[in-house]
Amino acid sequence: MRLAVIIPTLGRSGQVARLLRYLGGQTRLPDEVIVSAPDAAHVELPESCPFLLSLVFGPIGSSAQRNTALVPSLERFDIITFFDDDFVPSAEYLEQVEKAFVENSGWAVVTGAVVRDGANNAGLAWEDAEAALREAEGKKQDGPSVVDHLGAYGCNMSFRSSFVDDLRFDERLVLYGWQEDIDFTSQMRSRGRVVCVTSITGVHLGIKTGRVSGERFGYSQVANAIYLIKKGTVPASFALPLMFRNIAANLAKSLWPEPFVDRRGRLRGNMLAILHVATGRIEPEYILKI
Repeated sequence: MRLAVIIPTLGRSGQVARLLRYLGGQTRLPDEVIVSAPDAAHVELPESCPFLLSLVFGPIGSSAQRNTALVPSLERFDIITFFDDDFVPSAEYLEQVEKAFVENSGWAVVTGAVVRDGANNAGLAWEDAEAALREAEGKKQDGPSVVDHLGAYGCNMSFRSSFVDDLRFDERLVLYGWQEDIDFTSQMRSRGRVVCVTSITGVHLGIKTGRVSGERFGYSQVANAIYLIKKGTVPASFALPLMFRNIAANLAKSLWPEPFVDRRGRLRGNMLAILHVATGRIEPEYILKI
């Protein structure tokens, strides 16, 4: 099977270069790596790569940048894997993904287990990721454990190209695109299984540069959830608890916020979105005006 890796990126050129060098150590090399960025200033390339490397440029935003690379890739590759530019996959990641799709013809989406996630704290260094992967390797199971999921975690997700068809990432979920991964992959469930294979592992560094402001992100935490419920792609039983947990965390921690999270900005964004929802205005794109 032909396999492509797509890496959307914004404002992290050095990180992209390091990830590209690191992917050269995969036991199954990608047939091509496609970096999707607003322009060349966002990409730093290593001197050489043991795989074909290409760049595509287009509008800023997670959904838009994913689509810019996805659309021309669907007919060229059997498997398309998306990595965030701050995701560090285990050395056997792509080999295991290919094996999962070859052996399970009804699987539409495969995501791996994130053994450490810097999105939940101040962020992780590469050294932290490598240590976490070594530790996970020492605890490997005898066989893969497969868990069905509502959707996949966008930092690492792979699709069977033939199942994607006309489905695209929703570009109304602008900029950081909060929950665009769940929106897309939950729709793939009508075409095949969406699974996490826990023997496929990686670490999400959770780098804080290149993200949107606290107020914009807080607005998306509410507006995007309500939008996706009304759209019908994400059930209220998933989106509402997530939304309320985020609001509660921002409220509780706004008095003594973590230095790496703009809790007060997020809370202001939450409150503005709640006001808009109460008046019938559900517009994820509003963050462009903040």
